[in-house]
Amino acid sequence: MDAAYSEVTEGVFRASPLTRGPWHPDHQHAGPPSALICRAIERAAAEAGLTHLGRLTVNLMRPAPIGECRIEVTPDYLGRNAGHFSGRLIAGGKDVARFTALAQREEDFTIPDGTPGHPPPRAPKPVSESPVAVAPSSREGAGYWSLVENRLAEGKFFNGPSAIWFRLNHPLVKGEAPSPYQRVAVAADSGNGISAVLDFHKYIFLNCDLTINLARRPVGEWICLQSRTLLGGNGCRMAESALYDEQGLIGRATQSLAVRRR
Repeated sequence: MDAAYSEVTEGVFRASPLTRGPWHPDHQHAGPPSALICRAIERAAAEAGLTHLGRLTVNLMRPAPIGECRIEVTPDYLGRNAGHFSGRLIAGGKDVARFTALAQREEDFTIPDGTPGHPPPRAPKPVSESPVAVAPSSREGAGYWSLVENRLAEGKFFNGPSAIWFRLNHPLVKGEAPSPYQRVAVAADSGNGISAVLDFHKYIFLNCDLTINLARRPVGEWICLQSRTLLGGNGCRMAESALYDEQGLIGRATQSLAVRRR
């Protein structure tokens, strides 16, 4: 268990127990496979000179088992400034997720002094002033909360609106250093958990999708989610997260949730 995944053959990966999520012991947390999808998009986009991941939307169709999975990516449109991609995450012969992404071409650009929103706002507290935070499920054996390290920047962990720093304790893919975009994807799927407003032991509030929008390339190992959950009275809700690196705001993530009694 020295990485979330090992690559079996090109495009085929074996998940380790470090990907285990909170809802079922045989199912992955959606963060690691979203990051694996991000990795595939980055590689396909780089071939066209598109190096910034502006958006990633992952539609979660069924749980990803802790076992082998395969990723397929298709370029839908490649232009001068942007490219659109789509694809599938497959396990056990079934689609467990489908995804779309926007990749953009980067170039140097100087932001004029006095531009509103520049420099970007920073996370509520820097990493150095944020105490270590431990997820309740981390006591249940190896899983996602062993894959990441957390620091509390605002609020309470797993108890309403909060801001939490994330850093990978292990590589995403064995033998590789994760990219900044992959670090964001691993963390961004946790917004509904860290801002939980319902009792985890009485309710399930898993997400049906994940959308990440990024204004710029993330920098460094640490990613902060400042998250809150919005409840609807119809068994549906959403979680939204502002995303930060140590230099400031980098984008946002949203999740559509299904709420059910256990």
